[in-house]
Amino acid sequence: MRIISIVLVSVLALPTMAQEVLEAAVEQGLVSDSVSEQHSALGVMDEAAMKALDARLAAMDSTHLLYTMAQVPMADTTTALALKDSVFAFYMAELDARTPFEMAYNPVVKRYMERYLKHGSARLSRMMAHGQYYFPMFEEHLAKYDMPLELKYLAVVESALNPKAKSHVGATGLWQFMYGTGKIYGLKVNSYVDDRNDPLKSTEAACQYMLKLYEIFDDWNLALAAYNSGPGNVNKAIRRSGGKTSYWEIRPFLPRETSAYVPLFIAASYAFEYGPLHGIGPAEIPAYYIETDTVRINEQIHFKQVEEGLGLDAGLMEFLNPQYRYKIVPVVDGQAYFLTLPRASATAFRAQQDTIYSLAEAYFQARASAIPELTQMNERTTHRVRSGETLGHIANKYGVRVSEIKRWNGLRSDMIRIGQRLVVYPRRI
Repeated sequence: MRIISIVLVSVLALPTMAQEVLEAAVEQGLVSDSVSEQHSALGVMDEAAMKALDARLAAMDSTHLLYTMAQVPMADTTTALALKDSVFAFYMAELDARTPFEMAYNPVVKRYMERYLKHGSARLSRMMAHGQYYFPMFEEHLAKYDMPLELKYLAVVESALNPKAKSHVGATGLWQFMYGTGKIYGLKVNSYVDDRNDPLKSTEAACQYMLKLYEIFDDWNLALAAYNSGPGNVNKAIRRSGGKTSYWEIRPFLPRETSAYVPLFIAASYAFEYGPLHGIGPAEIPAYYIETDTVRINEQIHFKQVEEGLGLDAGLMEFLNPQYRYKIVPVVDGQAYFLTLPRASATAFRAQQDTIYSLAEAYFQARASAIPELTQMNERTTHRVRSGETLGHIANKYGVRVSEIKRWNGLRSDMIRIGQRLVVYPRRI
């Protein structure tokens, strides 16, 4: 039984490069045909999951606000370490020894490492640059909760460190929070501001959520898997595996993307820790060489007045403040909103704020009809019917059903009139 267990675990952990070993084990009767079929299915799953994650990371990297600013340096190939097993295994063992994560090195992980270090070095270089800005912030929050600092690499896997990244299912920001999960951890969303895109607020929420998952599973690799697919899917995989509690043992029973998630995290951790030894360093992005400060906003303002009044680049303003959906900082009762600015610009703003606020007031007065209404996600709001709108248009705008709007407003037909006010509880804004 011990031999069978060793062979089985090895096969499941190394699905692509262990095919010959598997076939030999089947011939010798050490592993059944059903296990062989399971392994083949896992290999197909690995390939599909890898392609999907590749495409997602590439898309998130290419839509980064500072993508075009990145000046990627040439790798120093004269002293770079070779991309080979002996080197990978040596440094992965070193990484594993100093982190509470199980940093396994196997052919699955190797393929993801090569995605970063061999086929995606320019992307890695840009992400390293983004990390220079974000990682100190992440580490400060992780240290507060006494959590492993390597968790900062989770944001690499989630969003390629793009603060405005959005998945096809609506997960948003550096830590890819869905609306429901974000709300549990204090992230609010309205038509002007999405806290999931706020680097500070979302990092605090991610730490709290990950700590909760670790309390459930008492294993950081399983907590990572649960962050991606939810604790329910991890518990289901544990049951289907016969009660196993190792990530590599339950991996065949996890959703496809989650099967690639932990190997990708391990590969990303290695790439960031040892990438320079392989000749890959951070891109040069001037934005990361500035010190920043925050200013509280007391009157509604558009980025335009700050940019023109202080001579700031529009791309830099949006990068430093990705949570503002229309580049407008609103004033909302019970909410405090801030702008992050280069330190010298923050000092200048405080000195010139009266003038800047006056310009903002004139700006909004001239565009009053085009400024969107303030709407809170999932909270009661009132929509004023405009010319040409139907219940279908309104339902689509807010992500609800026509039948719900009719029920909320006691409507017996689809007839509405211009100027009519309708109660809506929006799920999309």
